[in-house]
Amino acid sequence: MTDITNTSAGAEPGSFLVAALYHFARFEGFADFREPLQTLCDETGVKGTLLLAREGINGTIAGTDAAIASVLSFIRARPEFAHLEHKESRASKMPFLRMKVRLKKEIVTMGVEDIDPNRIVGTYVDPKDWNALISDPETILIDTRNDYETAIGIFKGAVDPQTKTFREFPDWVRNNSGLHNKPKIAMYCTGGIRCEKATAFMKEQGFDEVYHLKGGILKYLEEVPEEESLWEGACFVFDERVSVTHGLKEGDHKLCHACREPLTPEHRASPLFEEGVCCPNCYDTRTEADRDRYRQRQKQIALAKKRGEKHLGS
Repeated sequence: MTDITNTSAGAEPGSFLVAALYHFARFEGFADFREPLQTLCDETGVKGTLLLAREGINGTIAGTDAAIASVLSFIRARPEFAHLEHKESRASKMPFLRMKVRLKKEIVTMGVEDIDPNRIVGTYVDPKDWNALISDPETILIDTRNDYETAIGIFKGAVDPQTKTFREFPDWVRNNSGLHNKPKIAMYCTGGIRCEKATAFMKEQGFDEVYHLKGGILKYLEEVPEEESLWEGACFVFDERVSVTHGLKEGDHKLCHACREPLTPEHRASPLFEEGVCCPNCYDTRTEADRDRYRQRQKQIALAKKRGEKHLGS
């Protein structure tokens, strides 16, 4: 395996660089790109998930600074992704267990045919201008993420659709006629990709002034000082860090490995919490047989940790 060390002048010793990226483009050769991309990631020690589809690329990866730079350069060498942008943050330990490059029908699944952000999309708003837009009384602010994400953090005054999956979002819009009561719709998500499709869908539904936060919550938390921020709580991220806060610092949430819900320190102090087995969110929805099975898995995780190994089922 290629030894790529962390050579960035700003890198903390032992830290990993996390790169979140997506780009919508007509990518007819996506299937042929999977194997060379997977090979490069494996050779450089990069881990995470990258999704490839005819509509582009999406994912989050982590590794040394040099390894991430190598993978990003390889992706940008494709003419379809020459202008790909990414967002960076840090992790104190590797936040992924393995590397997966997957072929998909969509790089973010909305389930609505012919939604193309390259053809129609909302107006991008930079983080520095976001507070003014969402503070305007003529604006309806919508969080396009799912309920387990909004449970730990949300912009002040935002409407929470309480969706379980992004597939539910189009029906939520169709069933809420009150969204037409104000002229401006502002939308946001973790890194910006869901809003690309969400704003495209809203425009096709007849909404005129549709805006979305450029770079998503992650870019806002990176650039907007905490004392000026209208963000409340933490931002859920899809890796072992679970959440980040202002300045993209690692949050104090952990995942329940039974239900995959994010847990606060208060959740973990509950008598209904048992590491790897149950939490207050799922205790009443699991049987004792389920919990016994989870306990056996947790024992295997503990044994692997004692051997200095990573249990892939953890």
